[in-house]
Amino acid sequence: MLDVSGIGHAYGSGAAAHTALRDVSFTVRQGEIVCIVGPSGCGKSTLLRAVSGLLPPSAGQSWLTGVPIRSVPDDLAFVFQEYGKSLFPWLTVRGNVAFPLKARRRSRQSRDRAVEDALSSVGLADAADKHPWQLSGGMQQRVAIARALACEPRLLLMDEPFASVDAQTRADLEDLLLRVRRAYRTTVLLVTHDIDESVYLADRVLVLSTAPGTVVADIDVTPLGPDRDQITTRESDGFVHLRGEVARLLRYGTDRHAPQEA
Repeated sequence: MLDVSGIGHAYGSGAAAHTALRDVSFTVRQGEIVCIVGPSGCGKSTLLRAVSGLLPPSAGQSWLTGVPIRSVPDDLAFVFQEYGKSLFPWLTVRGNVAFPLKARRRSRQSRDRAVEDALSSVGLADAADKHPWQLSGGMQQRVAIARALACEPRLLLMDEPFASVDAQTRADLEDLLLRVRRAYRTTVLLVTHDIDESVYLADRVLVLSTAPGTVVADIDVTPLGPDRDQITTRESDGFVHLRGEVARLLRYGTDRHAPQEA
């Protein structure tokens, strides 16, 4: 589905240049959820923008279903962390979800059906005529997710999408994403700073190094199984082991055998 090869990016030039990414390469298969974790400032958000076509990388190239990404593809959607800034406050929930569809050559009936299906999938069918400012933070982020789903993307990029909500809402949104992935068969590439979230959501976790960021590990999380539960999954020995492995990689880099701290 997605092939990322040798992505690098630097901000500025000369002595003032800051290299955020260096030689980042990985693949994402159809239907996978792949989470990216790394130290603060390692270039996680820069990587998503470079992969999406929003930011031309200084080096490297990405391909979506074999086609080079040089601008944002029609079959790619992006959900940002700051959901409040990504929604139009003067539009209703229905209007926000329908907005990107207006640029596509689809009938009004087809657009309406896509909006209703997307809102139903995130549990907001009854809020279609409200405005974003009338909703809680978690509900606003559901609107942002519904807007992305209405476009029926092959690839969904998410930049710390649940970081700005409380713990219970975050857990609910994590489970929503897992349900949506099954329903829409969407491929997801998600950046998070939360180790537990990455292990709970992902099929694979990519661990980045300190800046300039590069991939130091690609961890298979599928042994946890496809059905995850906020309590039993997180209490399982497999979850605890994988969480510890990611944590040690973040702290010690490629040395997975560094001693575990109390």
